[in-house]
Amino acid sequence: MSKHTPKEHTPPAERHAMTYNTELPQVMIPEYGRNIQKLIEYACAIKDKEERNKIANGIISIMGRLNPMLRDLTDFRHKLWDHLFIISNFKLDVDSPYAKPSKESLTTKPEKVKYPSGKIRFKHYGKGIERLIEKASEMKAGEEKTAFTEAIANLMKKSYLVWNRNTVDDNVIFQELELLSGGKLKVSDNFRLANTYDILARTRNMNPLRTDETRGRERDRGRDRDRGRHNGHRNNNRHRRGR
Repeated sequence: MSKHTPKEHTPPAERHAMTYNTELPQVMIPEYGRNIQKLIEYACAIKDKEERNKIANGIISIMGRLNPMLRDLTDFRHKLWDHLFIISNFKLDVDSPYAKPSKESLTTKPEKVKYPSGKIRFKHYGKGIERLIEKASEMKAGEEKTAFTEAIANLMKKSYLVWNRNTVDDNVIFQELELLSGGKLKVSDNFRLANTYDILARTRNMNPLRTDETRGRERDRGRDRDRGRHNGHRNNNRHRRGR
């Protein structure tokens, strides 16, 4: 009977020595990964400056290939050199074609942006339309001012329908246009705003989440509504003739 000599028991921790990212130094800019950070640490340890410069330029080339989206920026190379110094924690001493950034420039808080304090009379129109009305009010009378005023009125109707998606009387838009302009802007009596259904349809078509099936159902509902209105008008006409 053969005897089996038992294998020595090796503790799991010794068999599989694993290193977790939480135990490693923090990656300064995650987009470049830990390997770039190790290369930069290696460059920092090189004593010969000429050699450091060569290595630094090689690292810049690799960083550019890792982030091709930065190539669209006008200061693409400048960004890469700034990132190189940031990853080195500003310890890398190399000749850069750009001014070396400082820690202070990165930690300085931006100036607080002032919040606009002007009151908006009708919030569904917003400040943008109010400024357009102010601009139109200052224009000299003529075809250009008339066309600009009519375009503003249509924009007001579109903004109103975003806020209230049911319907809006065109006279409401004309009255509020006159009110916001202090009586300086008026449209001619024969001017008509864009059709409510067309505005809502264009707004819905711009929604990327809508499918062809959804659009088809909406077209069918629109046709049903139109038939209902047509039948209603026809019945009313018959009723009048019956009298």
